[in-house]
Amino acid sequence: MRSSSEILKSAIASANQTLQSVAVLESQITKAADLIVDGLTSGKKVLACGNGGSAADAADFCTELACRFVEDRRPYPALNLSQGGSLITATGNDYGFEETFARQVRAFGNAGDVLIAITTSGKSKNVRRAIEEAQAGKLRTISLLGRDGGSAAGMADVDLIVKGDSTARIQEAHKFILHVICEICETRLPRK
Repeated sequence: MRSSSEILKSAIASANQTLQSVAVLESQITKAADLIVDGLTSGKKVLACGNGGSAADAADFCTELACRFVEDRRPYPALNLSQGGSLITATGNDYGFEETFARQVRAFGNAGDVLIAITTSGKSKNVRRAIEEAQAGKLRTISLLGRDGGSAAGMADVDLIVKGDSTARIQEAHKFILHVICEICETRLPRK
């Protein structure tokens, strides 16, 4: 049995390695921030979705935009499609779990809005369907994916693929990337 100390040291080393690998995504991160800033400064909104821990990351990202990240500034419209148990369960029951986000994109999304789609495996069918629906509605799309990007790779306008085998490390890197995007956007978005 591994000791607590060994587990901690191994996790830190793995997290460091995964975060260091994010540096190769610099141009894609810049493109993602550009899409978000362009949308928000043009009166559009951000929609975000994911399952499980990725749903929590979508919620955090939307909160950072609608409240603030670091600086005091005006709020910007951001909607977490992973919230709202009654809507998600009704959609899942009536149309199937694969449609839980796609129907919301169709209901709330408008051309020029930005969808942030998060899946650590790149294989979440309901996240893929959200991207498809966003494309049909002429929304801009950003995906945060893991491993090799899975079946969602290449679907979005911007793919942010975190290579690796550990779901936990990929999710931590996604959270880091989303915070960096918030930081970039906050320096460029009007304060009032």
